[in-house]
Amino acid sequence: MAIIEHSTVHCQNQNQSQNGSIQETHEVTVVMVPLPAQGHLNQLLHLSRLISSYDIPVHYVGTASHNRQAKVRVHGWDPLATSNFHFHEFSIPSYETPPPNPNAPTKSPTQLIPAFNASIKLREPVYALLQQLSGTTRRLVVIYDDLMPYVIQDVGLILNAEAYCFQSISAFTVYAFVWEQEGKPGISEPELLKPLEDLPTLESCFPQELMDFVKLQHDNKPITSGSLFNTCRAIEGPYLDLLAKSGITDSDKQWAIGPFNPVEMNEQKNLKKRHYCLDWLDKQAPNSVIFISFGSTTSISDEEAEEIAIGLDKSGQKFIWVLRDADKGDVFQGEDRRAQLPEGFAERTEGRGIVVRDWAPQLEILGHSSTGGFMSHCGWNSCIESISMGVPVAAWPMHSDQPRNAILLEKVLKIGLIIRDWSKQNELVTSITVENAVRRLMDSAEGEEMRQRARELSKAVKGSVMEGGVSRLEMDSFIAHIRR
Repeated sequence: MAIIEHSTVHCQNQNQSQNGSIQETHEVTVVMVPLPAQGHLNQLLHLSRLISSYDIPVHYVGTASHNRQAKVRVHGWDPLATSNFHFHEFSIPSYETPPPNPNAPTKSPTQLIPAFNASIKLREPVYALLQQLSGTTRRLVVIYDDLMPYVIQDVGLILNAEAYCFQSISAFTVYAFVWEQEGKPGISEPELLKPLEDLPTLESCFPQELMDFVKLQHDNKPITSGSLFNTCRAIEGPYLDLLAKSGITDSDKQWAIGPFNPVEMNEQKNLKKRHYCLDWLDKQAPNSVIFISFGSTTSISDEEAEEIAIGLDKSGQKFIWVLRDADKGDVFQGEDRRAQLPEGFAERTEGRGIVVRDWAPQLEILGHSSTGGFMSHCGWNSCIESISMGVPVAAWPMHSDQPRNAILLEKVLKIGLIIRDWSKQNELVTSITVENAVRRLMDSAEGEEMRQRARELSKAVKGSVMEGGVSRLEMDSFIAHIRR
C-alpha cells in the first residue's frame, strides 16, 4: 500500500508553512493529478500557474522525484515563487527504472510503463488528501490527466468535490479517436473529413502494455463534470465543435483554455542561469536556425544519429540539436547514454551548430527570433509551444498521439512538412531525407510560406490569451463555473 511521507501530507511551497495552507478556509480549492511523464507533468504545472493567478489555491500531487522533475524543467516562470501553489509528495512502492532501448523495434517509451503502473498506488494517499482538503473549502475541484482516473476514482464519495478531465493531447487527436470508435461517420465539411482519412492504426502507435494501462484507467473513470483542453479555437475550433457535438463526456461542458505555456518570453539575458545556447542564438540572423529535438520519451540509435548528423552537415543550415537519451521512470537515477556522432562532425559544423546533451530551454529557443524551424517528434507540448512562438515544423512522429499531431500540422494548419511517412516507420531515415527536409523548411519558398502561416497563427494564439481573447474568455468561464 502507498504511504504518505509524513503523518500529514508533505506540502511544499516557499511562501507557506507546511500545514498552514490546509487549515485555511477557501471558496474553491483545486487539486492537480498528472501522469508521471514529462509532457503530462509540464502541462498541468503550467495550468496550475494560470489557475493560481485567479487567487485560487492549487495543490499538485505526485511522487517526490516526479514533482522535482516538473519543477527543475519548467520554462518561463518559477513555481516556487508562486503563492497559492503547493506540491504534495507521496511515497509509492519502488519500481523498476530500466534505461530506454534506442535499438528497440518501436519508439514507444515502454521504459516508463513500470512508473505508470506504480502510479496507481497513489489512489489511497490522494484520497486522504482530498478528504483533508474537502473540510477546508466550499468546493473541491480535481483536475486529473485523462490517463490518471484510476487514482481519483473515489472522488464521488466526497460530497463537495467535482472532477474535471484534462485532455493532454490535441482536440484533433481526441476527435480522431472518437471518430474511429463511432465507425467513421460522415462529416458535412469535406475539409474537416479529409485529414481524418489517413489516420494510422492504433496498433502501430501504441504498444499493448500501454493499451492495457489506458484500459485500466478508463474502466475506472469517475463521473466527470467537464473537460479541459490545452488548445484554443484559433488552432482547432472546428474539431472542438465536432467534439462538443459527439457528446463523449459525461457533461456538455468543455473548455479550450490553451496555450498553458507562457506565450511571451521575458528577456533573461542578465540572469546567470541563462542557457549558453541562447547566447549563441543572439549572434545569429533572424529565422536562420533550425531547432532539433525529439522530446523526453524518444531515444535515437547511433545509426539514426549518424544519418541526422550527415544530413545537417550537408544541408549547410545553422542548427541547435538536443541529443539526449529518453527519460527513465526516475530521471534522477542512473547514468544516461550518449549517442555517438560521426568523427569530425563537431569540427565541420563548428560555429554553425550546437549539440546540446543536457535539458534545453525549448520554449525560450522556439521564442527566439533567430529560430526559424523546428524538427520535432510532434508531442503535443512541442506542437503547442511551436505554434505559440510561430515556428513551422519538420514533423518526425515517433509514437502515441504524435502521428496524428503531425497530420494536424501538415494537413489542417499547413505549418508543417512530413520527414517520414508513418507507413515507413520501421525504415531508417537517411541523411538525404534529413538534408532535403531541412532545406525545404529553412531555405525554400515553401518553407517561407509555412513560416508566414505560422507567424499569423502565433499572432492569433497570443491574442487569444490576452484580455478579451477567446482562450482568456473560456478560462474566465471555467473559473466562474467552479466558483458558482
